[in-house]
Amino acid sequence: MIENTIQPSVPGFQYFMLPFLQVLADGKTKHFNEIKDLIITNTGLTEEQCSVLLPSKADTLVRNRIGWVRTYLYKSGLITQASRGNYHISQAGLKAIQDNPGGIDNKYLKTLPAFQAWGSSFGSSAQSTLDEDNSITSIKTPQELLETSHQEIMDSVAEELLDRIKKITPQFFERLVVDVLIAMGYGGFDNSNGQVTQYSGDGGIDGIIKEDKLGLDTIYIQAKRWENTVPVSSIRDFAGSLLSKRARKGVFITTSNFPQSAYDYVKSIEPTIILIDGEQLTRMMIEYNVAVSKSKIYEIKRIDNDYFEM
Repeated sequence: MIENTIQPSVPGFQYFMLPFLQVLADGKTKHFNEIKDLIITNTGLTEEQCSVLLPSKADTLVRNRIGWVRTYLYKSGLITQASRGNYHISQAGLKAIQDNPGGIDNKYLKTLPAFQAWGSSFGSSAQSTLDEDNSITSIKTPQELLETSHQEIMDSVAEELLDRIKKITPQFFERLVVDVLIAMGYGGFDNSNGQVTQYSGDGGIDGIIKEDKLGLDTIYIQAKRWENTVPVSSIRDFAGSLLSKRARKGVFITTSNFPQSAYDYVKSIEPTIILIDGEQLTRMMIEYNVAVSKSKIYEIKRIDNDYFEM
């Protein structure tokens, strides 16, 4: 079951420009981690806000946004790098604080020669992004924009994929779910270790798959290409089928969803039953490249600081 939770709001990345400079306004050199912690304290960000992750979950929004602010301020000449990870405010930075008590943004940075020179070093498409002044680019960093766009594409693919799955035959769907589990590593990635079955009158077991290459345990599968919510009675029937076969593990996969009572039920019984709804199924298919193919790959480069420590 995928729970929908409301994420706390995190200020846009330009919001952190003035607080970043204010932390360094005492003239002392500080490490980036110390600067980040002081910004969080000074701006009163909550623990919940600081825990919000990027779409890729590779970093928190707060750290990512403060990191990009560091880049923008450095490229604008408002801060200097004293040593690896340590920063100092410049005279231009002190003037920026004085001239902009209400906040610093990209519009102000673009008046600075250093920032203009940095922007002109990009290609035309990247430069147009830097030149934009809208609500999206004022809130999100370039990395966030890339990750958000990627997530939107994946959401669209998942939606289309689920629509296609709902239109295939039940037999095709049963084969599909076995293919997904094989792709995930069950059966030792060996197609011969997973098969669609023809059981009847036993809760509708649609397939079996060996848990590993050696076949030390068997997982029973039920696959339902449904539109409506799966009733808990179907889960009970499946559990009964597993018990009749002395099976310890089962997977119930559907194109629809499960009620909370179904999740509560499987937690209270043995054998172990994993419930996978339509949204989870499409995510798994995309992750393990079942019925999808790669369109294009974009590589994001970063500086290898270890190289310069040689």
